Amino acid sequence: MIGKEILHKMKEKVGLSSCSAETGKGKSKMSKHVTHGYHLVKGKSYHDMEDYVFAQFKKFLIISAHILFENILNEPDFWTETECAIRRAYRITDKTILEKAVDLGKGGSTAVTAILINCKKLVVANVGDSRAVICKKGVAKQLSIDHEPSKEREVIEDRGGFVSTFPGDVPRVDGRLAVARAFGDKSLKEHLSSEPDVSMEIIDDDTEFIILASDGVWKVMTNQEAVDCIKNVKDARAAAKQLTEEALTRKSTDDISCIVVRF
Repeated sequence: MIGKEILHKMKEKVGLSSCSAETGKGKSKMSKHVTHGYHLVKGKSYHDMEDYVFAQFKKFLIISAHILFENILNEPDFWTETECAIRRAYRITDKTILEKAVDLGKGGSTAVTAILINCKKLVVANVGDSRAVICKKGVAKQLSIDHEPSKEREVIEDRGGFVSTFPGDVPRVDGRLAVARAFGDKSLKEHLSSEPDVSMEIIDDDTEFIILASDGVWKVMTNQEAVDCIKNVKDARAAAKQLTEEALTRKSTDDISCIVVRF
């Protein structure tokens, strides 16, 4: 998730609080059938809350992201070359974080973004292990890619880095970072990528909802278990809250952030 040094600076800038739980909701002006809700809960670790969500309906789309929001919307080719524009926005975001490491801190961030255009076309991008899952006719489908060091070992080694499970039993880049792609992390950047995976999905009559959540959910639940947990909860904010509470019940100790978009 997002590094705490970067998070605190971002929260100060936009006036967000640092409470242990946050929740909210919204709805589309284009379609009364499209709503979103989010819920965040601080984990049981001894550091400050490190998760952050952003969700907003703007110019016929909804974006859930970290600091990518302005970069994506500022891309001149967004409407005509959406995937290329998103990739550029990710690169610009990473560059900005690295350039401002003195002010933001030396940490890094994962991210997952979901952009819904005209309530019909969904574009998902991610770096790291935050995940997007769509539900169609009760069946879960993962739209993002978990960037695990063990899966990208060859690329990391080609850049001069290494993947090790010491200390602990989780594969880490240079024995330190448990994801193969991330924003920031200046001390590891030489061996890391911030290039997102991008996928597109058409929203049709079979589409029920999408879940965007941090690894605090996915460490204790499969995609299908997450979908089954909230499939009968019609209110998007209540669904997001129920999913985070279920993750806590399953002994998740990490910070948890979750956005649910219902159709």
